[in-house]
Amino acid sequence: MKRIALFLLTNLAVLVTLSAVAHLFGLNRFTGAQGLDFSGLLAFAALFGFGGAFISLAISKWSAKMAVGARVIEHPTTPAEVWLRGYRRPPGKDGWHRNAGSGGL
Repeated sequence: MKRIALFLLTNLAVLVTLSAVAHLFGLNRFTGAQGLDFSGLLAFAALFGFGGAFISLAISKWSAKMAVGARVIEHPTTPAEVWLRGYRRPPGKDGWHRNAGSGGL
């Protein structure tokens, strides 16, 4: 949920910035003189920009895993997987337990 919120805030910040720059440089007057509606153009760009970004966000994790042949480690089975996940086996107990801190593997 956090990454969706950050995604939306970033896209809105880009739209506001582009709109402010267009107004600062007078691009809205230029498009109006040419018969184009600047607000409509901005809405059209936002629609396709957000749509493309949502598609990119949706496939980014999958495409990254496919590109490198990675797999998600759900339950570590080898010492290397245990190290990667940050788990340790306390003496005298069965099962894996998460490290409380950054040290002490």
